[in-house]
Amino acid sequence: MNKKAGLNLANKITIARIIAIPFFIAAVVYSKLEIALFIFILAVISDAADGFIARALKQKTKLGTILDPVADKLLLISAYICLMLVGSMPPGLRLPPYVPIIIISRDAIIVLGSIIVYVVTGDLKVAPSAIGKMTTFFQMITIVAILLRFGYSSVLWNVTALFTILSGIDYIWKGSRLFGENHSSLKKGA
Repeated sequence: MNKKAGLNLANKITIARIIAIPFFIAAVVYSKLEIALFIFILAVISDAADGFIARALKQKTKLGTILDPVADKLLLISAYICLMLVGSMPPGLRLPPYVPIIIISRDAIIVLGSIIVYVVTGDLKVAPSAIGKMTTFFQMITIVAILLRFGYSSVLWNVTALFTILSGIDYIWKGSRLFGENHSSLKKGA
């Protein structure tokens, strides 16, 4: 990993994704769902692009490892809150509050758990799990479906809620194992 915190191409793409979030929010709020969809799809493509560029050009940085997931979470949380609150959404496409609550709660638990693991162990290696990747996929597809006014969006958001809960449990279980391993190594060293 390149230790320089400079703004390379991958980091600039990530920052552009963050800058796009207010435009996405405005498009949803003003019922310009086609524009919101365009911005969201560009953001998803930019997420794949910045990761590919960082790996291919060996531009991985500490800044990028922090910015990339922050950009993803800001975009997803903003989208879920907007799609819940905006009253002009067509009937059956306005998200019920439990979906954003589940998504935001899971992310808050993961962030809090990560901080605790780092404080206790002095190290934090976060590798997304298969169920975590599936969760992100369903979270993104749900937003696209709602913006496309897909008639069965409610099925998708319930699948997304289920995957979000399961991945949250998975991350909690893995975090607990880390604590158990750390506790055992501390006992052996004493």
